[in-house]
Amino acid sequence: MSTLATTMKAGVLTAVRSIEHQQCPIPVPGTGEVRIKMKSVGICGSDVSIFQGHRPDLTFPLIIGHEGIGHVDKLGNGVNQLKLGDRVVIEPNYPCGHCDYCWQGRSNICVNKRIIGVLETGCFAECAVVPAQFAWPIPASISDEDAVVIEPTAVALHTIYSSPARPGDAVAVVGLGAIGLLVVHLAQKMGYTVLAYDRVQEKVDLAADFGAIPVPADADTAQIAAIWKEARVHTVFECAGAAPAFTMAVEAAPRGAYVVVAGLSDKPSAIAEFGMTRQGISIITSIIYQHPVDFRRTIGLIESGFIQPGRIISARESFDNLASALEMACTGQHSKILLEI
Repeated sequence: MSTLATTMKAGVLTAVRSIEHQQCPIPVPGTGEVRIKMKSVGICGSDVSIFQGHRPDLTFPLIIGHEGIGHVDKLGNGVNQLKLGDRVVIEPNYPCGHCDYCWQGRSNICVNKRIIGVLETGCFAECAVVPAQFAWPIPASISDEDAVVIEPTAVALHTIYSSPARPGDAVAVVGLGAIGLLVVHLAQKMGYTVLAYDRVQEKVDLAADFGAIPVPADADTAQIAAIWKEARVHTVFECAGAAPAFTMAVEAAPRGAYVVVAGLSDKPSAIAEFGMTRQGISIITSIIYQHPVDFRRTIGLIESGFIQPGRIISARESFDNLASALEMACTGQHSKILLEI
């Protein structure tokens, strides 16, 4: 893109399952904002959900995408914590900082939260504008591959912190997409015993490569319950985002266990309240992360070499192949597809 250009290429969702490249005006940062020339963006499960039409509250056209890294190429007025050329990663959820929930330290459920790629213009584009405080400088020691998955890694970290389980306990992960695999990776590195389950055997095998104990993909609920009971599973992390997975997680959870729900199903689950209550199963929900602490922690863990989250990247595509890459993601066979812009 020429420095004299006035338009940029962007991936615009024009209708359900219809995305096309369009020339859009290059955004100009306002006061307190920066413009980022995007380098790499990841396709998230929520991008797939929007693409498939599972968010009827959204309006078209919309530039989706929220996991991205790039370099600062223009500063808005009042920005002094960043400089031109800085490599940064976007934190795409902007809490207001002044509602009751932000004051309680629960910015992840802020009632005024702005979300790029969902409620406003995202980063499936050559450039994106974000508030400066949500553009995090990436230390030189962190590779682009690890940097581009900082955001989902922060989600996984917050998911683990939502549970009362502690290192040394056994935990189970259901659903081995990006978040599930990152929960596996983090928990295993932190000293938990991790059991991993997905209906796709290849994903179970990948979790085993991260050090997890694999639960066979063809195991039924009774078999999974027996395996979890024998392992003394303390917490089950439901990361599948599918109603049957949550039902199974609750039914198979050992007596007294916790089930942390990180998946975002848009359909109701069938839960037997009597059995859940009688077994003393506790349900905890986890969504995104706390600003700014979880991003800061995540970057620190990667910078130290403690984790290597880029290992979940399963495919790399050119931005020109955005439509086909989204269709690939819809198959559920990939853990993380990366687009190079």
